[in-house]
Parts: sequence; structure tokens; C-alpha cells
Amino acid sequence: MINTSRPGWPRRWLAVACTLLLAAGTGVLVRPPAAAAAYVTINGAGSTWSQNAIDSWRRNVAQFGMTVNYAGTGSSDGRNQFRAGTVDWAASDIPYGIKDGNNLDQPPTQAHPFAYMPVTAGGTTFMYNLRIGNQRVTNLRLSGTNIAKIFTGGIRMWNDPAIADDNPGLRLPAIRIVPVVRSEGSGSTAQFTQWMVATQRSLWNAYCAAAGRSPCTQTSVYPIVPGRGMVAQAGDLGVAGYVAQPQAVGAIGYVQYSYAIQAKFPVAKMLNNGGYYTEPTAGHVAVSLLKARINNNKNDPDVYLTQDLSQVYVNTDPRTYPLSGYSYMVLPVSLNNPMTTAKGETLADFGKYALCQGQTQVNALGYSALPINLVEAGFEQLRKIPGAKVGNIAIRSCNNPTFSTDGTNTLARTDPMPPDCDKKGPVQCATGTAGAKDQQTPVNNGSGGPGGGGPGTGNTGGPSAGPIGSTPDPGSNPVAQQGACDPDTQDCGQAGSGNTGDFNVAGQPVSAEPGVGGGFRVALMVLAGVLLLALGLGPPLIAQAGARSRRRRSGDFTPGGQA
Repeated sequence: MINTSRPGWPRRWLAVACTLLLAAGTGVLVRPPAAAAAYVTINGAGSTWSQNAIDSWRRNVAQFGMTVNYAGTGSSDGRNQFRAGTVDWAASDIPYGIKDGNNLDQPPTQAHPFAYMPVTAGGTTFMYNLRIGNQRVTNLRLSGTNIAKIFTGGIRMWNDPAIADDNPGLRLPAIRIVPVVRSEGSGSTAQFTQWMVATQRSLWNAYCAAAGRSPCTQTSVYPIVPGRGMVAQAGDLGVAGYVAQPQAVGAIGYVQYSYAIQAKFPVAKMLNNGGYYTEPTAGHVAVSLLKARINNNKNDPDVYLTQDLSQVYVNTDPRTYPLSGYSYMVLPVSLNNPMTTAKGETLADFGKYALCQGQTQVNALGYSALPINLVEAGFEQLRKIPGAKVGNIAIRSCNNPTFSTDGTNTLARTDPMPPDCDKKGPVQCATGTAGAKDQQTPVNNGSGGPGGGGPGTGNTGGPSAGPIGSTPDPGSNPVAQQGACDPDTQDCGQAGSGNTGDFNVAGQPVSAEPGVGGGFRVALMVLAGVLLLALGLGPPLIAQAGARSRRRRSGDFTPGGQA
């Protein structure tokens, strides 16, 4: 029985009920950190590639009393702000020390010593806006060479024979391609151009020469060559927002996979060295990063845990996505301004959440949970933060879906092979990608089967779409819509639309993936509901029963009436 005479009992039971409700919502029994009251606000800046994941984590840790501010200003700005001591931590898709032409991105001096911690893994993708007649294209395929040609001006039209070779099931329209690149210093740009340096060197060298850049290296700021029809936008959000505009048919831009998912737009499947066109699903990224070379030189903090992706680009596993990689948190390892021990405690606990509980959310957002070796190395980096109280972090207690407690990379081991219709050849899948997975595009492989996409998706687009590959009427939509965009002035016509790319594609908080502890969660929710009901109704009923008993004993109780 509940002893109502004990002072404070309702508060204690309310705390239990609230904890159970929290567990029911997340699928995991969560114990609020003991030091929650001591948390102080911490400020970070940098990568927009990682921002959807970071923003989700920031919102979720607010329940523990943490206030984590983050400004997605681009990787270069994040590194610069950390070096200048204007933020407590940063996020970047590339490390310090990268040579950009003749400029070297110098690491911070001893005034702000740092450590890298891998935090998000995923893929840089090519989100596009394309139609055949009235039919939206959601199953575009592109080889690496064609991607490089699009972003260096070598291919200007969507019906180019080289693109047709990638897409045997489609007859793409004769409209202009509008490449959308980043306008500011960006880790996404650095990753993309590093891939071109490694795999498409002649195309990138020729473009560099046209842009007047020498020597031709990877770069964080994409060079714009006048007359190539390119548009520059700030942040992944800006690029995604521009491409997603209804009047921007023909546009294609590079963004982190999560932005296309949130925008409900497709991405191009990219041809890998295994001969398959793939997108960066969580499993494909996990397989790809098995070939990443991680610098394990603990004696040099400037390079420890940085990645060499050269072998990822040429991996012959059919499941790989070539432009896979991971991003870093840049952590302080001294008490120099602005770091304090109180901030260090908050930052370390936030980092622990990001490596463990936070990784249960990233697959659904469009990232890939980190492998075990990077999580274990991340634990070591967190311990270097002044004021950190991370304790004995153990893999067994780390809720990360990538690996099992024995270290097996479960995500990579169980990743399925791509379907046969994604193999380079005369057949093409009809199914959509990224944020348009539920939208099929008719292909001319014939109806039925995985290539044809089932009945009704043969070589016609239906009564409203006209035959697949028919050139749209210039007076109807695709060409006319695209004509409203001027890729040189970055103006897309419609009054008030502008070119800001202000499109709401930010990630939303996501709890544990569906199916994780489903039955247990329901049971906890029911139990918590019963406890809350008991807390609301129990004390008055108990008090009323006691009063009635006393009145009955004294003869004052009136059945069916009031005392």
C-alpha cells in the first residue's frame, strides 16, 4: 500500500512516472544526468553537412537541462571561429591543414589546442529537379565522369548522349542543366573537389585553368567560371532550397543526403566501381567507410583521426557509395578562453550523447551511424576536454546501431546488395530515391519486373504525361519554368521567391528507430499512464474513504448522501 502519511510521497512517485514516460517515448530507460543543474550554455558553429544531425541532438538534450547553440555557417567559418576563440567547439567536414591553391588552412596555435572527434557519417549527394513532360523524374542515374562534367561545364543539356547512356530507361528533355554550388567556404565543396582531384583530374584541371586557379587543388570555395550557367548558394539549406523551387526545373546541386530527404526530393544514383548505381543509405555508407584509412598517430593532434578516402572512391563492392565520408567535432583541450570547466563538462556530456544515443537517430535522418573504431576513439577524445566527467564509457552501454557489443560492424555486414536493375546496363529501376522513394518514374524497359517498376510503368507516361521522352511543349511547364531562372544572375523569376533558398529542410528530432523495444515501450507507456492516473485520483479517493470510515464509526455517515 502507498503510505500517504509520509511527506513528499506524491513527488517521489511523480518522478518515477515521469522517468517511465520518458523511457516510453525513447524506447530506452534514460536516467537524467546527475549534474543537469550544473550545465551551462555552450556555443558551436560550422558544418551544414552535419547540421541536421546536430540540431536534432541539441533539441533532444534540452530535456537534460543542456543548452547547446549551433550556427550552421559552413565548415570553413566554423574552423576559423574556433581558431579565433569565438566559439567553444566547431564542426567541420575537413580538418585543418588542407592546402587550397597556395593558401594553407593553418591549425590553431597553442592558444586554442584542439582534438578531432568523428561525429557524423554520410554521403554527399546530387539533389535535382527534373521532369519529363508532366512526369517528375525520381530515378536519375549518373556516372562519376558525368557528374564532374556537369559541375565543370562539360555537359550543359539534360538530353546529352552521355547522360542518356546512364539512363537507358528514360528519354530526358532537351533543357539546360543548372548546376548549383556552395557560395561560401564549405566542407562539402572540399570533399567534392577532392574526389574530382582523385578520380577526375583532367576535367578538374581544365576547369581550374578556365577559372584562373593555379595550382589546381581541392578547394573549400567553388570557383565560378562566367558563362558556365552555375548558381552559388549559401549552405546545404540554400542549395536544397534553390533546387526545390517549382520554377527551378533543370537544377542540380550537391547536398548532404538528409537535406534531399527532408525536402522530399530525389538524388542521383551514382555509379560505383562495382558497376552499380547507388545512393548513400546507412548501410551503403557503412560498407564504403570500411575502406577509409584513419590516421592513428596519437602523437600528432593535427592529423589524429582524420580520414583518407582515396580507397573509398575506388572500392569495388557493389554496395558502396563513392562520395561517403564523415565529419568532425573540433574539441578544446585546454582552459584558454572561452573554455571553462563548466563548459567542458557540458560539451563532454553532449559529445557522449552524440556518439551513443544520438547515433540511434541518424540513420532515419539520412546519415549512417559511426562504426565501433571511431566511437571508441571518440571516447578518448572526450576525456581530453577540461572538466569532462564522462566516467568509464563502455561500448556495451553505448546504444549505437552500427555495431554489436563484440565489435562486429552489423550495419555493414547486413547491408543488402543493390537490385539487378541498378546494375549498369540496358535495364533501369523505376523506383525513386531519397525523399522521393515512394514515387516511381516510368521507364521504357517494358512493364513488370524490377526494371519496369510493375504494371503501368512501362514506356508511356500515362494520358497526362504523354509518351516517355516526348519533348514538352515550350508553352507548357518544364522549359518555360526553367526559363524563369537565370543561372548567371541567380534570379528565378517569381515575385517574392528570390534566390535565398529559404526552404524548411532542417532535420527534426527523431527518437529510436521503429521497432526498437516496441512492445516494451507500449508496456511502459501503459504503466506510466496508470501511475499518473493513480497520482491524480488516489489521494482524494483515499482521503474520502477515510472520512467516510470515521463518520460511519461515529454514526454521522448518510448512505447515498453527503455527510
